[in-house]
Amino acid sequence: MSNIELGVALSDNARTKPIHAKRVSAQGIDLRVTKVHPSEMFWRQLHFKEFEVSEMSMSSLLASRARGDDTWVALPVFTSRQFFHTGILVREDSGIKTPADLKGKRVAVPEYQQTAALWARGILRHEFGVMPEDLHWFMERPPEQSHGGATGFTPPPGVKLDYMDRNSNIGLELMNGGIDATLLYIADNNLVDRSRAVDFGTVVHRLFPDRRAEATRYYQKTGLYPINHCVVVRKDIVDSYPWVVLNLYSMFLEAKQIAQQQQTEGLETFIDAGLVDSSVEDALNTDLFKYGVVNQREILDTITQYSFEQGLTPRKFDLGEIFYPPTLEL
Repeated sequence: MSNIELGVALSDNARTKPIHAKRVSAQGIDLRVTKVHPSEMFWRQLHFKEFEVSEMSMSSLLASRARGDDTWVALPVFTSRQFFHTGILVREDSGIKTPADLKGKRVAVPEYQQTAALWARGILRHEFGVMPEDLHWFMERPPEQSHGGATGFTPPPGVKLDYMDRNSNIGLELMNGGIDATLLYIADNNLVDRSRAVDFGTVVHRLFPDRRAEATRYYQKTGLYPINHCVVVRKDIVDSYPWVVLNLYSMFLEAKQIAQQQQTEGLETFIDAGLVDSSVEDALNTDLFKYGVVNQREILDTITQYSFEQGLTPRKFDLGEIFYPPTLEL
């Protein structure tokens, strides 16, 4: 019996590099792997369903599922994590010195629906008492170039949101004073995001000058290391070849184990934040990017709760509605 062939879209990070380099494989599957920027990947998948397997924004997956779209079967493979709120940028003359000062300000996002923004808003709410309704939002991506354009996104009730002028972008608006702050800044070259690398000089600074200190505080208080992406397989493939799910999961797990053996980047941050013990040897033996549902249930429940709280989904989804049933025990 010959292998089946699947098209796969993956970003380029430590946990996917072994797959790009063909150091790992999935039994019974020939993979055609394409390296794609996440912003572009999710847009292409949500609009056109180009690849049978890909990474996927957790927030956009939930929004898609809320519309009754069951195109994608999710695997608890979490290739990307970050303390997203520590990347908030503010104008020096905006008067924003603390998170509470964001209230009443003009704040940008590349996309309101994206997972990084979901986490940043949730943390602003639960840690600092800043509600999404307290801000005037500006979104860089127009509907047809957004993930939300495929999932029926409309601003949640009580949220004031304007689309940014198509001839401008977040970087330019930060520099000219058109906005006061942005939750995140994506300057990588891709088909979706318009911003590019900018030297902000003294005009713009981080809301949290010491990102490591804030990440430490947040992690030590909550124990949460925010998840961004999962992996999805097109449902028609799973219906025809149900065995591909666990075979792919095993491949992603093997790729992550290779990355773990080589992880050196950012060890000081992980040690200081309490994510790992206080020695490099211990850090190298610590799994910073755990896969599976069982030991990640708290953080996954937090994502589904934030999505409901922020009006992106009409209810809090059960994890059994999102992930492939046999993976719920992993």
